[in-house]
Amino acid sequence: MHIFHPAVPSEGFLCDALLVYNRNVLSVYIAQVARIISVISFGFYGIACFTSSRMRLEFERYGVPELRQLTGGLQIAGALGIVVGYWCWPILALSAGGLTLMMIYAVITRFKIRDPLYAALPALSLALLNAYIVFTAFRN
Repeated sequence: MHIFHPAVPSEGFLCDALLVYNRNVLSVYIAQVARIISVISFGFYGIACFTSSRMRLEFERYGVPELRQLTGGLQIAGALGIVVGYWCWPILALSAGGLTLMMIYAVITRFKIRDPLYAALPALSLALLNAYIVFTAFRN
């Protein structure tokens, strides 16, 4: 028979504490991986907006060639904001939030020009990834 004593934690308490600790460690790890993926992705896409002829053609196909350089600049700024977010969480939340909105707009644009669903999946994935980053920024 187990008698609970408030000064002595039960085995269940210890297991629960370890489980919560492991969940928190896993959550932090996933958030770090999400940030790395976002920084690399938007860094490369942002630079490509300025240097790639393929991106130039894509923006013409989307019907918004005048937004190519602005989009590239915002993507680079967002990636840098996520890096700065390691020291300043409001910048992290704003940057990831802005990138989330940008990717939602990208998904809408893909549907407007009647691209197949698989063509919108990268933008949709990055929108969800950055929404997760925003969520973890406010949680921590």
